[in-house]
Amino acid sequence: MKNSNINTQRRYLPSNAVLRSFECAARHESFTLAAQELHLTQSAVSRQVKELEDIIGAALFRRVGRRVVLTPAGRNFVDELSIDLENIRQTVMRAISAGGTGAAIRVATLPAFASRWLIPRLSGFLTLHPEIEFSFATRLEPFDMAREHFDLAVHFGKADWPGTDMEHLCSETMIAVASPSFKAKHHITSIAGLVDAPLLQLETRPAMWQEYFDRANIETKTARTGKSFDQFTLLIAGAVASLGAALLPTYLIEQEIADGSLVTLDKATLTTGNNYYLVTPEDAGNADVALFTAWMQRCVGQK
Repeated sequence: MKNSNINTQRRYLPSNAVLRSFECAARHESFTLAAQELHLTQSAVSRQVKELEDIIGAALFRRVGRRVVLTPAGRNFVDELSIDLENIRQTVMRAISAGGTGAAIRVATLPAFASRWLIPRLSGFLTLHPEIEFSFATRLEPFDMAREHFDLAVHFGKADWPGTDMEHLCSETMIAVASPSFKAKHHITSIAGLVDAPLLQLETRPAMWQEYFDRANIETKTARTGKSFDQFTLLIAGAVASLGAALLPTYLIEQEIADGSLVTLDKATLTTGNNYYLVTPEDAGNADVALFTAWMQRCVGQK
């Protein structure tokens, strides 16, 4: 009976070649382009897609003139399949990276946090643990960590990620900065000097400057005006280029403060209600990840 069940399961599992043909055809919505990418004939791709449709019991494409487009069933299936195929690719890449040690950590992180804080420090961890390898990917919002096979994620915001274990890393402290030439040109010696100076805005936080001025009991009508950017990295570049003053997280501008390309405009800070969290799949218990997260927390504590 056991062998019969296995044979039944195998009969309903398409081959990797069939899945690859369907994914490629779905991505291009073209059997011809899929055939070119996979170095197959168009009829071979069409035949493999038909085999998959027979297994699933539903049409995955429909013809529109000389083109093919995904049906709702095809769209739903390819969305799921793309994640599964990417997981297989990541599993293979992790095995290659880990080599003989078998130790590799897959990290989902925010791009600014990774490039400005984590990666510049990473050599310190690798000196302590050279046997551990890493792969990094950008993620901006919570996702299913178990489904996408991530070992660790860096999350900014609230402790609101279901199905995970979340550990507080640090809060976010903002300071007002500008280039030395901008500070000199506008004669800025305190927060009051910013009232009439050009301000750089972050699109996702339009009230940030207003909150900064409110906490200092300074009235201004220009807190929400000025050049706007959608990312902190662009905001930093704008401040360095003397386009205006910027409110920036301290951890993002350590290098600029150290080399003098940005200077603080006042000692006042703004601590937001958001925090950085280290997120792991629920009850994962990965010893290598525990070493890495403990090291990150020590780095924060050394500030």
